[in-house]
Amino acid sequence: MICKSCGSEVSQYITECPYCGNRLRKRAPKIDRDGRVAEKPRRRRRRTPTPALPRLRRDEIPGIRGDSRPYTTIVLVLLGLVGCLLWRIDPLKLSDLAIIGKPGPHWWRLLTAGFAYDNSGYAFGALGTVALYGWLLEHRLGALPVLALFAAGTVGGLAVTAAAYADPVALGANGGALALLVAWAIPDVLSLRAGEEIEGDLLGTAVIGVAVALMPLAWPGASWLADGVGVLAGIGLGWPLTRLAAR
Repeated sequence: MICKSCGSEVSQYITECPYCGNRLRKRAPKIDRDGRVAEKPRRRRRRTPTPALPRLRRDEIPGIRGDSRPYTTIVLVLLGLVGCLLWRIDPLKLSDLAIIGKPGPHWWRLLTAGFAYDNSGYAFGALGTVALYGWLLEHRLGALPVLALFAAGTVGGLAVTAAAYADPVALGANGGALALLVAWAIPDVLSLRAGEEIEGDLLGTAVIGVAVALMPLAWPGASWLADGVGVLAGIGLGWPLTRLAAR
């Protein structure tokens, strides 16, 4: 056999090279009665790559929702980003999208005002919360509950604000963000109340919720009434949805 270190031809019955001292094998080979090596050369096994798990199909495992992209949440966030830029780069004015004064015959502003933002910090807080908890809820419950919660918190909050004030100013989706956040937290709150262990981060959720709820202190376009409607929508819709999902 040939030593891999120095290239010298050496006997196959030794474990170390006599020329360079390189270790040739761990132990001496077995010799049969005729003086031949009785061991069979070991073949290296080829490692086969572990196949990747396929995406979980819908209804493949009862009680577990299939893997899918949160398209509804993505669309809601993209519309909010468009609303941040549209009135800045287009002949449209902010008053054409947001609720500035009584909507009157322009009822459609109740729908567009939830996607209009005139402050980057307000947009980041509201849209970030919608993206995070909308994605978690859509993975748990599906697209329609996310859309219903966002609409109830956002449109409902803007409508109550427009009706309550004589000269209202309201825009953004702080109500919808709180509705999604509260609805997501309900199952963990119920489990914690029952003495069970939870996997969600309720402390971090509470911090985010307080930050979004206090947006009206930092920017007048965010409405306190929209905050309250969002929380009520999250409880009113999130509670039965949680019970339905548990069944």
